[in-house]
Amino acid sequence: MNRKCEKSRCPWMSRNRVSLLQWMTSRAATCLVVALLTHGAHTWPVFASHPHAAPRVTSLTDPHVKFRLAESHHVVLRRGPSRVVIVDNHAVTASEAGLGADHRAGYNGVAEWTHTSRAKNIFRSPYAGLNYEHIHDGTYAVAREKFEPRVDPMQLRIVDKHTVELYQPPTRNWKLESCGRYRLLEDGTVEYTFECIPRARTFRQGYIGLFWASYIDRPEDKAIHFHGRRRTTDQPADWVRWLPPSHGVHSTHAPPGACLPSVVTGFPLTLVDHPSPFIYTRPWYYGVSHGMALAQVFRMPDRIWMAQSPTGGGATNPAWDFQWFVPDYRVGEAYGFVMRAAYLPYKSRKQLVNDVERHVDVLNRSLSRGRRSGSRSR
Repeated sequence: MNRKCEKSRCPWMSRNRVSLLQWMTSRAATCLVVALLTHGAHTWPVFASHPHAAPRVTSLTDPHVKFRLAESHHVVLRRGPSRVVIVDNHAVTASEAGLGADHRAGYNGVAEWTHTSRAKNIFRSPYAGLNYEHIHDGTYAVAREKFEPRVDPMQLRIVDKHTVELYQPPTRNWKLESCGRYRLLEDGTVEYTFECIPRARTFRQGYIGLFWASYIDRPEDKAIHFHGRRRTTDQPADWVRWLPPSHGVHSTHAPPGACLPSVVTGFPLTLVDHPSPFIYTRPWYYGVSHGMALAQVFRMPDRIWMAQSPTGGGATNPAWDFQWFVPDYRVGEAYGFVMRAAYLPYKSRKQLVNDVERHVDVLNRSLSRGRRSGSRSR
């Protein structure tokens, strides 16, 4: 319920002379009834004016979303030049899903992404891409289970022939409920919307830390490229090619003006808390593999941190990642972000910029329109 509903006073309890009919036709009564009928009072999310408030498009936050449960642990999406296989965190054999190799239990998201220009998977089997990897609060509490999203049960929901969701009930340790929506757009780009609701005050430092990994299959160049500059200079931004010297060293790139939240000394997730000397100035980055580019595109206000490892999936297999922090969270409130991943032939940087910048513009323009229209609550 939203706070207006919580603060409404029942007519038989109020000293105000408000008739029962007036109260029953009020907005407060309407949203109270809808909330109770659709979710129940204990699970209904609160939509506050937080900078990272959920976009309210997944089945976690929108009770009008219709879906059916997948009959297996994978769903194949096809659109434009892309074929994408979405998996939960169960094992999936190559034969049952038409994969090039078996998918291992403990990884979720995109098990395989192929393109009409390249029949082989961009991601390293048996792992995955856009894989929901870590939940943490910057303390040693993460050691109870470093990969909680990968091992706690997930539900694969089919919304339509181009859209599926991975829903996860509140996890065993962090009590974070979530839903990640994978929507395949007309041009074969994947739009990923993530929404979550903390169900208990388990994050000791006042923020929620989350991490996604994409394990790349043997690219010729393991580096990523982004538009940015060094933190310590006022020089104009330019394109940066970056490959960390080793795992967990200069591994994450900040959005403008951002600082990492508090992290304890010796924190075991080393990709989280070892920033590079750079900040990015355009909210996307890319890597190139076998004549194809994988670009990951963000909304600037979501304050996503780009991340990478030269050996995340093995000596020849880098991880092209990102992480996200929700400061000042409240139990029961819904938070979220939207990003896109584009997989397309690479001819030149100029060509790629022309193809990808329109996604940057659409994501950030739609966010501005949504914020101007005001926040909605149910």
